[in-house]
Amino acid sequence: MTDQAQSSDKFSARFLTIVALFIGCLIAANIIAVKLVFIWGMLLPAAVIVFPVSYILGDVLTEVYGYRAARKVIWLGFLANLIVVAAIWAGGALPAAGFWKGQPAYDLILGAAPRILAASFLAYLVGEFTNAYVLAKMKIATNGRFLWARTIGSTLVGQGLDSAVFIAVAFAGILPVPALVTAIVTQWLFKSAYEACATPVTYGVVNYLKRREGIDFYDRDTKFNPFAIAD
Repeated sequence: MTDQAQSSDKFSARFLTIVALFIGCLIAANIIAVKLVFIWGMLLPAAVIVFPVSYILGDVLTEVYGYRAARKVIWLGFLANLIVVAAIWAGGALPAAGFWKGQPAYDLILGAAPRILAASFLAYLVGEFTNAYVLAKMKIATNGRFLWARTIGSTLVGQGLDSAVFIAVAFAGILPVPALVTAIVTQWLFKSAYEACATPVTYGVVNYLKRREGIDFYDRDTKFNPFAIAD
């Protein structure tokens, strides 16, 4: 494997596929998160069926292509989600046809409160960038060994912060502290267990991409500033 990054102007179809899946999972998760479900006795947003996949794909991006590539994709996902939210808001603001009776349902399902949206955006950035940072640093520390430890370890930190930031920002002052803690821990454990169970799939995808792309990037000289997207 070559210790190099993919040229910024030559993106393979495999890389673009991972990017598309990452953004698709992110947008889908934010749309279906409004529905609450019971899974194994735990009250969770429906987004848990797909949101952890974005972390798995984020791990793949960082492991194969490096933190710099993952950083660009994370911001691209943020922008794509912002466009979707703006489009949903604009669609809701347009005057409905007189015969259309679905406006209340539209507002209920898609009209997320500004506080919830702010919590979601902030949690996403904190969680994804932390996940990528931890994985990249662990890869250097382990000299590329123990992929399972890197993916699970980075997820424990990233998903933990994601859950904590979202629940705290969205529901502090609304839910009592014990309920906040329970919600954070429940989501954190479920999402982390999800990725742990998907470890064999992660191994397969990572090994396939490294072999086909000829890339196995180590972020030894990378600047980890999440805002340095031109780096």
